[in-house]
Formats: sequence, structure tokens, C-alpha cells
Amino acid sequence: MTQASMRNLTLDAAVADAEARFVAANPESQARYERATRSMPGANTRTVLHYDPFPVTLVKGEGAWVTDLDGHRYLDFLGEYTAGLYGHSEPAILDAIRGALEGGLVLGGPNKYETRLAELMCERFPAVDMVRFCNSGTEGNMMCLSLARAITGRDLVMVFSGGYHGGLYSFAGGEPSPMNAPIESVIAEYNDIDGATRLIAEHGPRLAAVILEPMMGGGGCIPADREFLQALREATERTGTLLIFDEVMTSRLAPGGLHALHGITPDLVSFGKYLGGGVTFGAFGGRMDLMARLDPRRPDALTHSGTYNNNVLTMAAGQAGLEKVFTRERVIELNARGDRLRQRLQAAADQRDVPLTVSGLGSMLCIHPTHRGPIRRPSDLAHVPYAARKLVHLELNMRGFQIARRGFMSLALPITDAEYDAFAGAFAEILDEHAQVFRGAA
Repeated sequence: MTQASMRNLTLDAAVADAEARFVAANPESQARYERATRSMPGANTRTVLHYDPFPVTLVKGEGAWVTDLDGHRYLDFLGEYTAGLYGHSEPAILDAIRGALEGGLVLGGPNKYETRLAELMCERFPAVDMVRFCNSGTEGNMMCLSLARAITGRDLVMVFSGGYHGGLYSFAGGEPSPMNAPIESVIAEYNDIDGATRLIAEHGPRLAAVILEPMMGGGGCIPADREFLQALREATERTGTLLIFDEVMTSRLAPGGLHALHGITPDLVSFGKYLGGGVTFGAFGGRMDLMARLDPRRPDALTHSGTYNNNVLTMAAGQAGLEKVFTRERVIELNARGDRLRQRLQAAADQRDVPLTVSGLGSMLCIHPTHRGPIRRPSDLAHVPYAARKLVHLELNMRGFQIARRGFMSLALPITDAEYDAFAGAFAEILDEHAQVFRGAA
């Protein structure tokens, strides 16, 4: 235990000490941040990347490492919120992008990459008979919801408290964001079979769709029970409501996504993140009869546009990633590593009697300091103080590891066994140093 931590017997004191060390270590990032506040609200153009006192500015990525403006190197355990699965310099991805660049940008017509990427996704994900591409997971979800409402002729959507389906459809804290698209929504509790099925039956005649992640990502890496998902499948079938799985994050957790792992087939699925190989990406797919309504040859065709939906860089990178790198075997291997890491971190906390829970599945996990026991829904975490998350985040940052402020991590393929060991060692060191602080804050 350091002299500083011996004095830090309260959470507030520990955070103040960590923040002072962080500020002293990052003068260039602080200067960039202060400059950027003059041209961008909060020096930021993507809210999730902000944290106090200021975020470090990243200037380079290579393999599993990133480097900041002050010259610090970090092992990247954040993985760009699941989009950075391939790391920062996967040769197959870079070669595909270079090849696409040589053929020219913004071609203005179908290109040779998109058909193969569509075939690969239809082969990989059993719920996807046909697929359309877009530019983000937010778009993928909006298109699923719009398609469901247009086809069913109904206007209401059921969501779950704490759910996040992109910047235009979020329910953090159990309330719709003021920035949400104007879609009337009814809010249920995650993993609550009785409550959710009752709401589906009650609103059935107006209910176009039920949308959820089969494991909440932004909500804290909270897995859905298979029984819960099966109950939603049966209830929506009874009312003619479409079931949408948001697999923007979770499709990486099993060779066919979480819907394949659970053996439950939704009507529509949204995608994003890593499937573009590190380039901006979104997609949505599902049942043949639903997706066929987007066929422009039909007299009743629905319209789906987007200038960059089939941009050559994304299509080429995505194809290379699925075809050459993220094979079925690599999917299984990466997620087994993630399970082992989560269990190792949890064991470290339990052995020290530190109140802390590590949630998640496979290559997605989240650290919840001061919480003990199972996590079934986001409201279970309402008591976790922001300051405790901040302390874990800053201490890991200053030991050379990048995670999200909220404790979220998604693992990348280039991370080695030695680097997993290094993370586990740093985590244990933080627990040893701040055990009394976490116990006092629980």
C-alpha cells in the first residue's frame, strides 16, 4: 500500500488523489482538451468518450496497444466498445482497405465486395435470410423499428429499462432520452418474464415490435436468461408482434451470435461495430418475407437509402474480417479467453473480500465496484457510486490499461496471454491498495 492510499480511507479522498496524479501525468491531453472546448461542446463529438477531469487524447494504435498525446502506451481492453475486435493493425484488414483504395472511392453503384459480405453474414447468423447495410448500429436499429412499424401497421414499441439501441433510442435510468426518435414506447424490466409478457398481451393490438439486446451492453453487460428470451418469443408470436434482437455488440459472443447460442430466432436482427472490420458499419437483416419488402422490384416496396451504405472501404474490410480472420474457431477461442478473465477477476475480488462484481459473457465484461452478487437488470446497479467506477478507471489508466469509465471492456484478438496476466495483476494490485475504500463505500 502506498503512502497516499494509506491516507485515502474514504472514497472521495482516494479519487481526489488519483485524479491529481492523472492530471499531472497528462499535460498535453489536458491542453488539447481545453483547446477543443472552444470548437466542440465539451471538447467532444461523441459523448461516451468523455470522462472527467478530461479524456486522454489518442494518437496511434498498433496491435492491441494505443498511445496518447503525452506518450503513454495502453493495452487496449476497451476495444472501441466492441468495434475494435481486430485490434489496430490486422494485416488482412489493412490489405483489404488498401486494395479497395486502389479501385477508387465513392463509386456510386453496386461494388464487388458487398455481395460477398452479405453472403457471409447470411451464412453466419441463422436468423438472417437477407441483409441490408447501413452506417452504424443506431441506423440498423432505426431501420428494424421502421420496418416493423411499416409492415405491421402498428405504432408502439416495447423496450427495456436501461436499454441502449443507439443515440436515437436510449432508455438509461429507465426513462426515454430527450434525444430519442419520436417513437411511442412502453418500458418493461429486463429478465422479468411475468411483467414483460403481461405488457405484450396488454398492448398487443398496437405493439409493432419488442426490441432488446440478448445481453445488455451499455446497461452493464447483463445477460438475458434463455427462459426470458423464449418467453418473449412465444408472447410476440401470439400477438403478431415482431421480435428484434439488437446484436450490434453481442453478435461477437458466439459463432452465430447470441440468438444462435440460445437457439431462439428473432424476426429481425441489427448489427454494427466489428463487422465493418474497424470502418464505420451497420446492418439489419432477418426473415425473408420482411426483408423482401425492401426489394425495389416490388410494387409495394419500402425505401431504404444511404449514400455510404455500401462504401467500398467498409465492404472490403468487413469481408476480409469474416472470411480470413474471425473464423468460427477464433470466435470460440476469444470468448473462452474472456470467460476465463472474468472468472479470474471475480476470484481476485472474492479472495480479498472486496465488494465487486464482474458481469458479462465471453469477450464482453464490466467491472462493478462496491456491488456484491448477481445482476439481473440495470436497476440492481443503481447504488454503485460513480466515484468508485472513476477510481477503478483512473487507477487502471495510470497502470497502462484502457477501459471505459463505466468499467466496460471488450477484448480484441491481438491481446496475448501475457497481456491478460498483466491486466489481472494490475487489477489485483488496485484491489489490494483500495480494499478498505471499496468496503467503506459499499
